[in-house]
Amino acid sequence: MSHSSRWTNQRRSLVGASLTHALHDGYTDALYAFMPVWQAQFGLSYAALAVIRALYYATMGGLQLPADRLLRSWSPRAALILSTAIAATGLMIMALPLGLAGLCVGLVVAGIGSSIQHPRASMLVTDSYGGAARRPLGIYNFAGDLGKAVLPALVAVLLTVMAWRPVLGLMAMLGIGLIFTLVRLVPTVSAATENKRQATIRRQRGGFHILTVIGGFDTATRMGYLLFLPFLVQGQGGGLPTVGVALALLFTGGAFGKAVFGSLGERLGVVRTVMMAEATTASLIVATLFTPLPMTLILLPLLGVVLNGTSSVLYGTVPELSDGDTGRAFAIFYTSVIGSGGLAPILYGAIADHSSRTVGLLAAAATAILIIPLVLALGPHLRSPTAKATTVA
Repeated sequence: MSHSSRWTNQRRSLVGASLTHALHDGYTDALYAFMPVWQAQFGLSYAALAVIRALYYATMGGLQLPADRLLRSWSPRAALILSTAIAATGLMIMALPLGLAGLCVGLVVAGIGSSIQHPRASMLVTDSYGGAARRPLGIYNFAGDLGKAVLPALVAVLLTVMAWRPVLGLMAMLGIGLIFTLVRLVPTVSAATENKRQATIRRQRGGFHILTVIGGFDTATRMGYLLFLPFLVQGQGGGLPTVGVALALLFTGGAFGKAVFGSLGERLGVVRTVMMAEATTASLIVATLFTPLPMTLILLPLLGVVLNGTSSVLYGTVPELSDGDTGRAFAIFYTSVIGSGGLAPILYGAIADHSSRTVGLLAAAATAILIIPLVLALGPHLRSPTAKATTVA
C-alpha cells in the first residue's frame, strides 16, 4: 500500500470512529433531556428515574468485555456498524407506544449497542495508526464530547416542538444514517489481518492495572465535582440560569482539554502531563470553594481543561500497555471508567450527607491527588522515550 493510500485509510478510519463515538455518547447524554418528560408521562419518582437511566448505563458499562470477546473475530468496521444498528433499534423500541416496559426494553437494547462501540472504535484507531495512535485517540475522545454537547441540546430544542416519541425516532434515524456512512467511509480491515498485526506487536508489558486504577480515579474526580457544582453555584448566589452557564463553561473547557492534551502528552510525557493536570485539578477544585461566584465562573473553563484533558492521555496509553490485545485492554479500561462514573457520585454523595458539601468536594480533590503517586509508579512501565525522560526528570 502506498504512503498516500495508507494516510487516506487512516483518516477515513479516524473519521468513522469519531463519528460513531460522537453519536453514541450523544445518545447517552441525550437521555437526561427526556427525564422530566418520562417523569410526567409515567409518574416516576427520582429514584425510579435513576433506575431507568441505570438500565442503559449499566448495560453499556457491564457488557464492554463480553462484547469485545464475542466480536473478536469481526473487523472493527463491521463491529461499529453492528453497534450502531443495535443502538438505533433500541431507540426505535423506545419510540413505540409500548408503555414503560417498552421504554425499559429499548434502553437495555440501546445499551447493548453502545457497549460495543468504545473498545472496537478505539481498536480501529489503534490498528490504523499503530505506534502513532496517541494523538488520533485524543481526537476520537474529543469527538465523544462534541456528541455530548450537540445531541442533548438538539433533543432539548426538539422536545419543545415535538412529542418525545418522534424525537427518539429522529435519533434512531441518525443512527441509520451513520450506518450508511460507515459502510462507505471506513476501510475494510479483515480480522485475520488485525490478529496477525496483534501477534507481531505482542509484548509483555506491566502497568496496565495501574493505568486502569488511574482512569477510574480520574473519572471519579470528574463525576464527583459535577455532582456538587450546581449546588456550589447556588450556594454562591447563582440561580438556575447561572448553573447552566457554569456547566457550559466547564464542559467547553473539557472539550478543549480533550482536544489538546493528547498532543501535550506526546511533548511532555504521560507522567509529567498527568501529574501537572491532577495537581492543577485539585487546586482549582479547592479554589472554587472559596471564590465568589464571578471568579468561580472564570475558573471553571480552566478547571474543565485539566479535569477532562487527562482522559485523552490515559486513553492514548492503553495500546502501549495492552500486551498486544488492544481490544480487550480498551474493554477493561472502559469498564473501569464507566463503573467509576456510576459509583463515585454515590460515594461522594454519602460523604457529603454525613458531613457537608465542602467535605464532599474536598474528597473529590483528594482523589485527584491520589493519582500522582500512582502515575509515578506507572512511569517505569512506559517505554516511549518521552515517558522515560519524564520519569527521571
